[in-house]
Amino acid sequence: MPNKVLILFAHPSLHHSRINKAMIDAVQGLDDVTVHDLYETYPEFYINVQHEQALLKTADLIVFHHPIHWYSAPPMIKLWQDVVLERGFAYDEGGDAIRDKDFMLALSTGGKEEAYQREGNNHFTLEELLYPYQAMSYRCGLRYHKPFLIHGSYHRLDENIQVYAMHYRQLLNNYVIQGVAALQDEKY
Repeated sequence: MPNKVLILFAHPSLHHSRINKAMIDAVQGLDDVTVHDLYETYPEFYINVQHEQALLKTADLIVFHHPIHWYSAPPMIKLWQDVVLERGFAYDEGGDAIRDKDFMLALSTGGKEEAYQREGNNHFTLEELLYPYQAMSYRCGLRYHKPFLIHGSYHRLDENIQVYAMHYRQLLNNYVIQGVAALQDEKY
């Protein structure tokens, strides 16, 4: 039986993003991969909690796909976490609905990789900035996996963008077929 992937996509200005648009376009239509555009679905920021929780229950891999905004997630992801990952659903007593599912981030940064070093102009590594996601994963009993990262998206040539988009597609397709083994490959 194939594994199911749920991509929770949140880009507040998709028309300005070549890399995220290419990545989402690349995975559209993949069997057992659902792309759920949160900004498109909830333009008024009113999230249907029951619908979101039902989607989570069907997924084997949950992917938060978004650009890094001021060292964190866009507001829609934070709101989604606050209202969907409720006590009794995602954690604490009775909160095992998503326990033991796989979790991954698919992220882009405008800045180059060197900027996300202690010596860089952001003064923190991207790994350090992602600690809240790891904490969320552990609290909800999710298996946190290495993020799919694209740095320097402002400076990428179109052909490089397509290479990253195809790598993303292949990674998710491999997960559908192979499961967690696809996420343990160091090459992505």
